[in-house]
Amino acid sequence: MHPLPGNMLEYQKRHAEIWPELVILLKEAGIAGYCIFIDEETNVLFGSYAIESPKAAVALAGRAVMQQWWKYMADIMITNSDLSQVSVPLKELFYLS
Repeated sequence: MHPLPGNMLEYQKRHAEIWPELVILLKEAGIAGYCIFIDEETNVLFGSYAIESPKAAVALAGRAVMQQWWKYMADIMITNSDLSQVSVPLKELFYLS
């Protein structure tokens, strides 16, 4: 994901104040261990989470709270036409459990 230049502090602030209803929605979808990392040289964000069903993550896009969050974040992020954040799927190359 890509925050717009100069918006990292605002991005961090908004996530520090994440909406309780969004947290509930994510947990109801089976999301746990959600982490967001930043590459400080490129300002690119990397998000990672565990989820029971990938279909549940896809279904989140249709939920009102998720759409409201995307709209709330759109002024500081590079977004798609539906206001979801532009992201690039990454291929897993290694996993150690």
